[in-house]
Amino acid sequence: MPPSAITGHSAFAEMIDRIDVYEDRLAICLRSRESPGTTKLADDIEEPTDDRLLSIPWQKPPSKRFRQILLPHGFSRKEVRPERPERRLRLVNAIARGRRWLDEIVSGSVTDAEQIALRERCSVRHVNMTISLAFLAPKLVRAAVEGHLPRGINIARLRDAPAEWSRQFEALGLNPQ
Repeated sequence: MPPSAITGHSAFAEMIDRIDVYEDRLAICLRSRESPGTTKLADDIEEPTDDRLLSIPWQKPPSKRFRQILLPHGFSRKEVRPERPERRLRLVNAIARGRRWLDEIVSGSVTDAEQIALRERCSVRHVNMTISLAFLAPKLVRAAVEGHLPRGINIARLRDAPAEWSRQFEALGLNPQ
């Protein structure tokens, strides 16, 4: 069949006799048109010859997506578990809240942390510690959002982190790569 004659999904489906799935490949057997491209076996079963068989390297994708967790120095991947989803959500929300409160102060919509504390019914210290999360290294924030931080790296450990991003990783005992 010339390439210009093949149009649409159904034309391809008509050309395929069967697809065999193996661990390392897909074997696509093309239909014969009573041509010398096939050989007869016992019980009138056609076995495709090399010109009627396509073999495509293939592997089934994993059912669970693998997460690359930032590893503490001296630990193996097997020893580190990711943070629980509900704790990760609290951390990401706290980072967002800290950024929002910092934006309010910078834009002038509030004059200081005391106004935010009154509005949110919390202490000024809590507001200041939450605003400190707005200064986390972008790689740490991305790791928190994507769930790549190891268990134990939570709001309490990230509050009031060093200002220098490389020192933040050092303080947490994490490898920045």
